[in-house]
Amino acid sequence: MEGREQGARRTSGQGKEIDSVETDMSPEERLERARQHIFSTGAEDSGTRLCLANMPYGLAKIHYVQEQLGYPPDATFVGSPDMTITRNIGRWQAGFGYGGKVSWGEGDREFVVLDTKPNCCGMLVGAIDDLPDIPQLIERMAEMQADPPELDGVPLTWDFAEGNHFIDICVVDRLDPSVDLPPYTFVLHAAGNELRSATSHGPGLYWDFSNGLRHMAQAYETPFGPLRVLEGEHAREYMEFYRYADSFTKRRRLLAGERLFGEFRVIANETHQGLVNANEVILGCHHVERDAPGKLYPLMLRSDIPGYLLRGLPNFSDTAIEALGFTGRAADLGVLHRLRQADLLPHGAGYVLPHILHVTRVLERAGRRYFECDTVNDRGREVISHPRDVPHDYRGRSVVLSTVELGLGQIVAKLVPVRVLKT
Repeated sequence: MEGREQGARRTSGQGKEIDSVETDMSPEERLERARQHIFSTGAEDSGTRLCLANMPYGLAKIHYVQEQLGYPPDATFVGSPDMTITRNIGRWQAGFGYGGKVSWGEGDREFVVLDTKPNCCGMLVGAIDDLPDIPQLIERMAEMQADPPELDGVPLTWDFAEGNHFIDICVVDRLDPSVDLPPYTFVLHAAGNELRSATSHGPGLYWDFSNGLRHMAQAYETPFGPLRVLEGEHAREYMEFYRYADSFTKRRRLLAGERLFGEFRVIANETHQGLVNANEVILGCHHVERDAPGKLYPLMLRSDIPGYLLRGLPNFSDTAIEALGFTGRAADLGVLHRLRQADLLPHGAGYVLPHILHVTRVLERAGRRYFECDTVNDRGREVISHPRDVPHDYRGRSVVLSTVELGLGQIVAKLVPVRVLKT
C-alpha cells in the first residue's frame, strides 16, 4: 500500500457521516504497528501463520477507532497455544483469527467491538457414573429435536451437528488424586444460536443478524474496511444483554445435558468465545478466574485422542514472558500488564491446514484480502480469501504440552473419548 491517509469517515448505524480525526500514518505503517501488538504462543504451522497474517488487519482497525475516540492505539492480541484460523467468514474477513484474547482497554472504556462476533460458545463437562446406552441417547436426541423445549420463552434449536460442536462420552483417567472425579464424563460443546438475532430479551449478539444492533452501532470506515462498534449507552445496553446471553447459553447446555443424560454433577460449564468485559474478548480460549483457583477447564483435542481437564493458573508469569521474548517489546508499547493478566487457557487443539506451509503475501482487491500460500507439494501456490472451505485437520497433544510448559495450567485428568455424537 502507498500514500498517506487524508482522513476517513465514521458513520452511524443510520449512515450519517461524522467527522473523524485525520492522521499522517500510511496503511503499511499501521499494519506494522498492529503486528507489534500481537504476542503469539502458537505452534509454527499453517494455522498460526494464517492467524498472524490476518490479525494485523483487525488490530489496525481497532487502533484506528481508538484514535478517533481519543484513546491510545494500544489494542493487543495475545495468542494461546491453539491460535489458528476462524472458520466464521464474517469474523475472518473483519480481520480476526482465533485462539487468543483481544484487548482494546481494561474494561473501563465504553465501547464494544462487534466484528469479533462473541457468541457465548462453550463446553459443559458433566459427571456420570455409568456409560450411557447409545440407542437410548439417539432416541432422546431425536425427541429433543422433534419437540424442542423453550428457555425463557425462546424456542431452542439444537446445534450439535454444526461445525465442530459435539457430544463426547469419556472415560476419566484421574492424574491428580486430590480431585474428586467420576469414572465417566460427557462433554457437550454448543453455543446459543437463538440469541444471535434480536429477541424480547435484547438486541442480539451478531450485528449482521440484527437490524436493531446495526442501528445502534457506529461504523468506522478505516483504511482496512469498516469496523462496527457500540459506544456509551449502547455499549452498556449490549453488555447487559451479553451477560444475559452468557447465562442463557450455560443454562441451555445444562438443559441439554439433563435431557440426554438425566441427573449429573457439573464439573465445568465454561464459555470460550465471548466478552470478558466491554474491552476484551476471548476467541476460542478460556478466561482463567483468579478468584477460583481450584476451577477446572476442559481442553478437547480430537475425537481420536484424549482431552484433558486442567486447573487454570494466573498467567503469564514474568519468567514465561521473558522466555517468550516479549518483555522488552511489551514494556515499550506499554502493554506488559496485558500479558501479566492474560489469564488464558486453550479450549481445543486449533485447526491446521496440512497442505499449506507459509503465507507468502497478502493481496487486497475491492475491499477483500487474499492470502497467497506456499503448499507442501511445491507445485505452485494457493490463494484463499477465507479458510472456511479449505481442507483442515486438528492439532494433537502438542497443544497441552505447550500449555503446561508455559505455566498456563496444570493437568488434572485425561478424558478418553469412547463415544462421539454429532447429530
